[in-house]
Amino acid sequence: MEPIVNHTGKIATLDRVNVDTDQIIPKQFLKRVERTGFGQFLFYDWRFQKDGTPDPNFELNQEHNQGASILVAGHNFGCGSSREHAPWALHDYGFKVIIAPSFADIFYNNCVKNGMLPIRLDEKKVYQLLQNGANDTYELSVSLENQTISGEGFEASFAIDPYWKEMLLNGWDEIGLTLKYEDKIKAYEG
Repeated sequence: MEPIVNHTGKIATLDRVNVDTDQIIPKQFLKRVERTGFGQFLFYDWRFQKDGTPDPNFELNQEHNQGASILVAGHNFGCGSSREHAPWALHDYGFKVIIAPSFADIFYNNCVKNGMLPIRLDEKKVYQLLQNGANDTYELSVSLENQTISGEGFEASFAIDPYWKEMLLNGWDEIGLTLKYEDKIKAYEG
């Protein structure tokens, strides 16, 4: 995985609560085990009309949200089933950071394990970001190292478990973290 130390990017706003993993990546697209190729199906039932054309009313299809790498959403993002495909789809689409007042626990953990930074932020701060990015391009800078977020007229800090922070800063997944102790493992086995 690529380390996340500092990230600057456009935000896309999804002013919806209780966005579940079935909406993030619908079940009909879960036929693969690779971690790539799911971005095209992200929010499929919301992004596309029945004839397969993009729905111009859906947030991610609006021009100012194109190329965004930070997603700002409402409460309880990633609820529902524990499918790991949901973070895969978000990451493959291009998101590196997700900001919401709250996340489903399994979804939050799956994000970190797959190299994305989920940030829990106070509801008033999230609302401010949703307003800032609702109709126009808005950019944020996120420092995992300093645990801060900044943008034009916006400042916030966030908490993150030190274990997850170290993993993301170093670009480690759990296997990579285990391999950090390879010499000790070999010594024990020998």
